[in-house]
Amino acid sequence: MKKAMLIAAAAALALGMGQTGAGAQEKLTPMKLTLNFLAAGPNAGFMYAKKLGLYEKAGIDLTIEEGKGSGTTAQQVATGQTDVGFADAPAAMQLRTKGAPVKIVAPILQTNGFAIISLKEKGINRPQDLIGKTLAVQPGTAQTTLLEAILAANNIDKTKVNIVNIDPGAFVGAVLEKKVDAILGGADYQSIQMRDRGFEVTDLFYRDIGVPTVGLSIIARDDRIEKDVDLYKKFVAASLAGWEAARKNPDEAAAAVLEQFPSVTKEQIGKQFDVVFKLMCAPGAKRLGEVPEKNWETTYTLLTTYLGLPKDKPITDYYTTTLLPADAPACK
Repeated sequence: MKKAMLIAAAAALALGMGQTGAGAQEKLTPMKLTLNFLAAGPNAGFMYAKKLGLYEKAGIDLTIEEGKGSGTTAQQVATGQTDVGFADAPAAMQLRTKGAPVKIVAPILQTNGFAIISLKEKGINRPQDLIGKTLAVQPGTAQTTLLEAILAANNIDKTKVNIVNIDPGAFVGAVLEKKVDAILGGADYQSIQMRDRGFEVTDLFYRDIGVPTVGLSIIARDDRIEKDVDLYKKFVAASLAGWEAARKNPDEAAAAVLEQFPSVTKEQIGKQFDVVFKLMCAPGAKRLGEVPEKNWETTYTLLTTYLGLPKDKPITDYYTTTLLPADAPACK
């Protein structure tokens, strides 16, 4: 009974937000969504929305495929290989600066899940505690590039931190074997691996120490949006409804992921949810999918300063709020 009520409520929410539901007799419009990476907690809301029939009720026959990283997903959106993508906002923004017609239409994780990760016994409870410590990083990643911003925001002299480059596959082992004091990684990934082995872990989220860049977002091509605005509005509305339902019923959401992509485990998804749900609303945000303007401005400043994003276009060129439903689920 509870599940039936949830499905009915979520479907009503999606239809209400999209304002143009599809009747059973109408032909469904095929769409393909490419995820940021493998199916798991950070993208579970889409699978749950599909399981609840929200896309079908919105007139969409959705195919969901796993991705190979945000950069690759953004490229596939740009080249028209997929109708909509789920990717880190900075990856989409960097691609747009190169002329790709990719736009952010609805940030699902309004802040990133990047973190400075260490064993609790190391006593790294604030950025300043990194002074004199060994920090492992992976060259070329956004986490590593944005380390400069963290150090600057916290008045830390980079020469006072021993920064070493190591293969990401060795990150967890390096910390547990105490070869390094901390790593730059994902609180929904490496931290969980460490905790699964029985260790107490401290996460210093980037968003809490001066680097609250916008995180995983729904992205699409400009021309496809313009060609069928209503279709993309319905997709966004159904997706937000799915994420809202996932927050309310994480066990069912995890089961929906497993049903469609059985390679992941329910336990792993549940642990990722502990992190993911905290990132769905930035401080001060009022609704899912709608990032406060100050966070966009901060993201823009950080990316132009540390990731080489040009300043020839305003931040508003990279995203749009026109596809967001007026009655999107509230942040709580």
